[in-house]
Amino acid sequence: MSRLADFPRVSLGHLPTPLEPLPRLSDELGGPPLWIKRDDCTGLAGGGNKTRKLEFLMGEALQQGADTILCFGALQSNHVRQTAAAAARLGLECHAVLTDIVRYREPAYEVSGNLLLDDLLGAKVHIAKDIAAALAVTKEIVEGLERKGRRHYSIPVGGSNAVGALGYVECAFELCTQADEFGISLGGIFTATSSGGTQAGLVAGFAASGREVPVQGFNVYSADAAKQQEELVQLCGEICLALELAPVDAARLKVSHEFLGKAYGDPTPDSVEAVRLVARCEGILLDPVYSGKAMAGLIALIRRGDFAGSDAAVFLHTGGTPALFAYRDALTRG
Repeated sequence: MSRLADFPRVSLGHLPTPLEPLPRLSDELGGPPLWIKRDDCTGLAGGGNKTRKLEFLMGEALQQGADTILCFGALQSNHVRQTAAAAARLGLECHAVLTDIVRYREPAYEVSGNLLLDDLLGAKVHIAKDIAAALAVTKEIVEGLERKGRRHYSIPVGGSNAVGALGYVECAFELCTQADEFGISLGGIFTATSSGGTQAGLVAGFAASGREVPVQGFNVYSADAAKQQEELVQLCGEICLALELAPVDAARLKVSHEFLGKAYGDPTPDSVEAVRLVARCEGILLDPVYSGKAMAGLIALIRRGDFAGSDAAVFLHTGGTPALFAYRDALTRG
């Protein structure tokens, strides 16, 4: 898409990522032909969907002359880990404000997984006990940077603004090209939805491509379904405005909220089953918080018989594999 070339960008990912069939999982579930878009293979410190967003976000940061990146997330944030890696590659200082909002706990949660990698990647990690404390810490960081004459660039949670979501506008075109190469019809894209940039970008991208490809999100983050939907619609509108596209019908932004479980960050029995099933059928690792819950949703739809025809159902793997090591007890229980 030519308009994407108008935005500053840096190369960070191994793109295009593979689009692969899942024959054993398809046979196991007895549903439509299943394929997987391997955005766990973007290559930046363990990969994941945030890498596509960071190409545009870091491009803008460099254009603005930033020398320091400020990012936010929970303790086991995949976004923060990839942002720290991008900053390291580009020679930028990275401050990560991590808010301890997840109730789930086991010994490994606070020392392993993404937290370990944040440290290895050189991020300056600031842990806050709640949102109010995170705001106070952020204020202190910014004031300190300004006193030193540093120029910081703040990235929102999940990298999910109109700039970051451009990565998934491009991904929609990438999927169309790959589907044509394989000779398959895209019956639907299925993915985890938290801060919304991935789903909103895909929906805007397919609209720009002229293809009516449904995108089904599975809420893995928000306890407020109405607020999440409102923010998703607003973000998609901002993307379309930035790309000079006609607004997308809000009805195309579909999110299922039944697979979240008790809260963000808490594995569910269904997400653990999904992680195990995909690992044992296909040798592919999901995580129990994002991709595992989304796959649990897709599995449930197939078992209910919600699919007709032979069009391919494509699961977008958003990454998160390092978090597996922070959830050992949940994954091995029983």
